[in-house]
Parts: sequence; C-alpha cells; structure tokens
Amino acid sequence: MQVCLHDIGKVPDEDAETPHALLGMKWAEKYGESPEVCNAIGAHHDEIEMTNLISPIVQACDAISGSRPGARREDGEAYIKRLQDLEKLALAFDGVEKAFAIQAGRELRVIVDSDVLQDKQADLLSFDISQKIMKEMIYPGQIKITVIRERRAVNFAK
Repeated sequence: MQVCLHDIGKVPDEDAETPHALLGMKWAEKYGESPEVCNAIGAHHDEIEMTNLISPIVQACDAISGSRPGARREDGEAYIKRLQDLEKLALAFDGVEKAFAIQAGRELRVIVDSDVLQDKQADLLSFDISQKIMKEMIYPGQIKITVIRERRAVNFAK
C-alpha cells in the first residue's frame, strides 16, 4: 500500500510550493494512515528522516520505477529527436537499409541488405550499434538492438 501512496502529493492542490512527498504525508496523516505509511510517503525523497524499515524500501521502489523507460516526462520534441537520433545512428553503418525505433525507443530494429552483410557480420553489427549507442547517446533504461537479415529466393512454376 505504501508504494501506491508515495506520490499521492502529486495530485494538483492549492499548496503548489510544498514538495509532493511532504504534501502526500500531510494528506495521509489527515486521513488516518499509520505513522509508518506517513513516514514512507514523506521520506521517499529525503525531505524528512526515515524512521521505520518500510521507508527505504518505498524509496528504492520509487527509484526503480522512475528509471523505467517513459517514466519521467519528456518533452515531445526531445522524445521524437531521441528516436530519430537512434535510427540515424543505425543508418550510418554499412549495409543498413532501414532502422526503426520501436517500443518507445526501447528497441531498435535494423534491416540490413543480405547481399552486403553475411550472418556473422549481422551479429557483429548488433553489438557495434549497442556500443555506439552506449557511448554517444543518453537514454532511459536499456535498448534492445535487433538486426534482421533476410534472404528470399522466389521462383515461379508455370
């Protein structure tokens, strides 16, 4: 229950100057929550001292939740630019025909020309792209790089 309530202070209120953790703690106290729950809400951003065992657990859960992709609000233009930059980075590699940032930028699908890259090179390309992303980009969470190399042979029997 504490994890669910920890951000209750983010609900719009006339008291916009008070940090949401303290505002949430104040509301929890007002509506009769236990002192442990109130402390966990108020302490999850270190505005007050933690006085019970559940408080650091709630703080850790908040940190884990906040690090997931898309958890923090991102300006729409910055989001689109990050996805475009991800695709552009992949397109700069030899043999790449198309690149698609999907799953809110958590996955990059890379289509390669099967006449240019062999299977072993496609495996290496996935690794090389991941290394370049880690070195050059800022992104939340992790990004899965999937390289797709397809060879089709088509004939017709008449």
